[in-house]
Amino acid sequence: MSRTGLGRAGEAQAARFLEAQGYVLLARNWRIREGELDIVAREGDTLAFVEVKSLRTRVYGAGEERIDARKQQQLALLAERFLAAHPDLAFRQCRFDVVVVDYTQRPAQIRLYRHAFDPPNQ
Repeated sequence: MSRTGLGRAGEAQAARFLEAQGYVLLARNWRIREGELDIVAREGDTLAFVEVKSLRTRVYGAGEERIDARKQQQLALLAERFLAAHPDLAFRQCRFDVVVVDYTQRPAQIRLYRHAFDPPNQ
């Protein structure tokens, strides 16, 4: 499977998983010049910007480890742009979640990290 095909398959599997967890999907593959938001969804009164990582190898580490500070900054900018483009969406909270679809396991394992970019509790 190509990298693009793997990404699309992972995002589709992540979307089904999130819906089964009670998320309501609002947008998939929302793109602007600066980049793309994989999934934007509502969970209760919280808007979640969800980054999906699909793995076919662990050579470069786990999927959740592949989201560096630069990528987090890009996602924050994209989230701001999404909110500006959708002023009708009013949410009490926003957060960033990560879904890892790990195809190195059989069957594929899905891991959800809510509040993925929040600092750990001290």
